[in-house]
Formats: sequence, C-alpha cells, structure tokens
Amino acid sequence: MPTPDKQLSAEQSRQIADTIREEIARRRISRQSLAELAKLSLSTLEKVLGGRRPFTLATTVRLEQALGVSLRKTPEAPAPLPAVNGEVAPDDLGAYSRRAVAWIEGTYVTVRPSFGDKDAIFAYRTEITWDNAASSLVFHESERQDAAFTQFGEVAVPNQSGHIYLVTNRHGQHRLITVARLAISGEMYGIITTLLAGRGSSLTPIAAPIAYLPIKMVASPTFGRVSADDPNYVQYRQHLRRTTEEPFALFLPG
Repeated sequence: MPTPDKQLSAEQSRQIADTIREEIARRRISRQSLAELAKLSLSTLEKVLGGRRPFTLATTVRLEQALGVSLRKTPEAPAPLPAVNGEVAPDDLGAYSRRAVAWIEGTYVTVRPSFGDKDAIFAYRTEITWDNAASSLVFHESERQDAAFTQFGEVAVPNQSGHIYLVTNRHGQHRLITVARLAISGEMYGIITTLLAGRGSSLTPIAAPIAYLPIKMVASPTFGRVSADDPNYVQYRQHLRRTTEEPFALFLPG
C-alpha cells in the first residue's frame, strides 16, 4: 500500500507560498508557466498559493526543481549575520556602498548572439536594483522568449578590476557575465559564460559577446529572437560588434 504524501505544516506552507510568489514576481513568469514546469495542474498551484490546501512534500519538491531554488527552510542552519551597514555589500561582492553604485541601477535591453540561429540576435530585459535584504545590487531578467531559462542573481563590483560581474549561482551551477560600463552613456559590454542546452540532458559550455543598453537608448525595444528584418536589428548588431571590435571582450582562436 503506497505511503500517503506528507503534508507540510500551516506555517511551512505559508512560508513556501510567500517564497514562490516572490520568485514569480522576480522572474515575471505566470503561474500557468510555473505549473507547467513543475508538472502540476494550475488548480493545484492556485490552491496551495492561496492557502486553501497545504503543501505536500511531493508538490514542494516539484516546485523546487522547476524554480531551481530551495523552498524549505533548514532550522538547524545558523542565521546569517546581520550586515554592519545595511547599505554596504558583502566583501565577496566588492564591499561597495549603495551610493557608490547607484549609477549602475536601471533597466537595460540585453543583447547577445542567438545560440540557435547564427544570423539572429537574442534580446531581453534586465533590471539592476538595490536589494535591502541582500544588501547588494541584484539583477532580474524578463521578456525572455525562453522563459524557463530566466536568470536572476547578485552583482559584484570590485574596485580592483573596474568591471561588473552579474553572477547566477543555483546549487553550485554558475552563469557569469563580465562587463565594463561606459561612464557617460551607460552601455555595458563584455562576455557571457553559460551552458548551451542541447538535446535531452546535453549541456555544453559556451561564451559569447553581450551588451546592456540603457532602455532609454532604444525607442521601441524588440525582445526575443531578433532577425535581420527587425527595425532594431542593425542597432543591436552594432553594439555586439562594438563589444569585440573596441575591444571590451577578446575571444582567442583555439
């Protein structure tokens, strides 16, 4: 006889629901999309998020796998030490003050080569903001055609290199973007290092030029896969070429 699925406590269910709502808001994905990723019915997801049904262990695990984050708190883990100053980032992010990096905050049109079409450009939105809870800059992507791969993470700004690092770390799996920012106009140019999803479970390391354009620079931004007949294609392509031609990023021959 199968063992009934363990139900979580009312307090655990409230905490998990709050975390999921925060993740949905950060990634700007719909509940329908999350339900499909987690292989749950939308009705089930709505009920647990609305408190009309407690979370079960199986449902929680499916949602954790879909989001790539842990939803259950571990009581035995020590609480993080409070920051000495709520507006100074941790040392491993560069120990910068909020005032010192305010010029980086904003919304950017992000462009890189399409990994699936050598002649196309992939474009999406990135927001960089100050997160009081993390006491650092954080970034959140949206308007991605491949919504399941939407990224968010921390921003490191060390004094030593003069570069900006957008870091995703999910259970030890990293994606790193290294860029330099133009002081006056605000564009950022550099390299993205990530994994290319292939057939099945195949993943291949890949690096490509990337550019962040302050959204005010693009009158009517186009997001998704941008082909040569799109009115923004030439502008996007010029910025990607600038990344390697000036050069903000170097790609050495093998």
